[in-house]
Order: sequence, then C-alpha cells, then structure tokens
Amino acid sequence: MTQSNNPTVRIEKQGGPEEMHLVDMPVGEPGAGEIRIRHHACGLNFIDVYQRSGVYPLATPLSLGMEAAGVVEAVGEGVTHLKAGDRAAYASNPPGAYCTLRVMPARNVVKLPDAISFETGAAMMLKGLTAQYLLRKTLPQGGLQAGDFVLFHAAAGGVGLIACQWAKALGLQLIGTAGSDEKCALAKANGAAHVINYRTEDFAARVKEITGGQGVKVVYDSVGKDTWDKSLDCLRPFGLMASFGNASGVVPPFAPGMLGAKGSLYVTRQTLFTHIATREATQAMADELFAVVTGGQVKIHIEQRYPLADVTRAHRDLEARKTTGCSILMP
Repeated sequence: MTQSNNPTVRIEKQGGPEEMHLVDMPVGEPGAGEIRIRHHACGLNFIDVYQRSGVYPLATPLSLGMEAAGVVEAVGEGVTHLKAGDRAAYASNPPGAYCTLRVMPARNVVKLPDAISFETGAAMMLKGLTAQYLLRKTLPQGGLQAGDFVLFHAAAGGVGLIACQWAKALGLQLIGTAGSDEKCALAKANGAAHVINYRTEDFAARVKEITGGQGVKVVYDSVGKDTWDKSLDCLRPFGLMASFGNASGVVPPFAPGMLGAKGSLYVTRQTLFTHIATREATQAMADELFAVVTGGQVKIHIEQRYPLADVTRAHRDLEARKTTGCSILMP
C-alpha cells in the first residue's frame, strides 16, 4: 500500500533557503529493519543548513531533516524494539525528517516516554544526544570532575541551553559565550556559572580571568572559524579542543606544532552519528537523556515553532542567529 498526501521538504540542488520546496512524496511499506512513522513535530538543526547549503556535500535530490517525533504506523521484518502504535522519537541518518510520513531505518528510533510530549521529543533528540556525548563521552585527559571549568560556545542555542543545565547537574562550572546580553542572560538562567558576550568582550582574556589564569580543561565549540584560535588560548596544558560544528564557517588548516606550543593540547572533531552507530548505543544515550529531562534537571526550551510550509523562513532565522533554544517544524 502506498500513501500519498505527504508534504516533504526537498532540494534539487544545494544552495540557499530558496532551494527548498514542498513536494508530495508517496510512502510505501517498511522493509526489513525499517519502520513507517507519522510525525507530530520535526526538529530544526544547524546540520540541516550545512546539508542544504553544501557545506556537507550530499547527492541530490535530497529530503532534509534529521530528527522528529511521532507515532509508529508499521514495522518491517526484524524490528523488535518498536511496534505499531508506539510513541517514538529519533535523530537519524539518512536525512528526510521534514515531512508528515516516512519510511526509515529503525536503528536510531527509540520509544518516547509518555511524560515527554511529541514537540519536546522532536526538539530534544539531536541536540540532547549531542549534549550527552559531549559532556559524558568527549572528555579531556583525566576526565571531568565537579568544580572543573569548561567553555561552551553558543551557550544560548539549542545544544547550549541543554548543556548549561546538564553541566550544572554534573557540578561543572560552565563558562558560556553568546552574541548578546539577552542570550548571555538566558544561558546564565539555565545554569551557566559564568557568561561572556563575545561581541563586547575578549572571551579568551575573560576565561583566563575567571579561571585565575589556569584556563579550562575543555572547550566545546560548534561555532568554528570565528572562535577557533582564541579557544585554543583558553585551554590549560593538556586541554581538549572539542569541535562539533562550524556555524561561522569551516576552520582553516593549521600546523599541529602549534598544539605543542600552546600546552600539548588535544583536538577532536566529533559527530553524533559516530556515537549512535548501533541501536544499543543509541538506546543507552537516549535513556540517559530521557532521565535528566523527566527528572527535571534539564528542561527543553522550544522558543520557535514554524509550519512546515514556512521552512524557508525557519532556515533564514537560524542562519541569521535570530533563534534561541530549540526550534520545531509542525507538519
């Protein structure tokens, strides 16, 4: 059985927001290892911008979107952790979440606890799992202990606000940067121990001041080109530079020797999809995320909601850094 009337955001070629179009994509039955899911809400993330614009080169035509929440309609052969009627959420490859209905691999789809709404589920999976692998798995030499300083750029964004709260729950002193006083206040209200407006302050100098000249054990950076050099100067000896995005542009090549000169530093470039390569890993990370959300340590702030048909405006707002917290698309 093939179902139609399924508005889906597609691009024929990579480029600006104007390349996105709503098309009707027919949806059939799930094959082995797949499910069919009807979305109630879809997440909006910066990775979607990278995939649309060509920062991440992908074959076209391409359906966009990496996370959503809804109800499982059918499961294919071999799928045992989900059944028709289950509430579910995911962050997953391949892209294609900007739609009402899709058939997709079941591996990264998990049951959504009854205590978590579809909107929250759609807003939290990619960003929340990213915060999980950063704070819990992407660790400097010797790990992180309560009281340690960490620097987190874009602290008022979707990942940032989750990380501020989670870091506070772990006893970490998170220093958050943001591009306005309002965004700094938002990060502070969500658990950042210190905040820096990088437009009006030299964040490297402020970090040294806050840490008594010691520097931080780890920098979590999704901004990229604009923050890279000064971030390295914020690290203490043997500190870790953890890059997980490039909102301001790709970091240019650098000579590894500079890491030695700056204190025998470590550098890593992380992606969520390496961490959720297996169903077991996905489930374990999701369980930990669900626990801090249902336990109240982390609240998911949905600050922007857009109709799916308004996806062009949503992308423009995201690229212009007009958004705070999480944004969702409503199919």
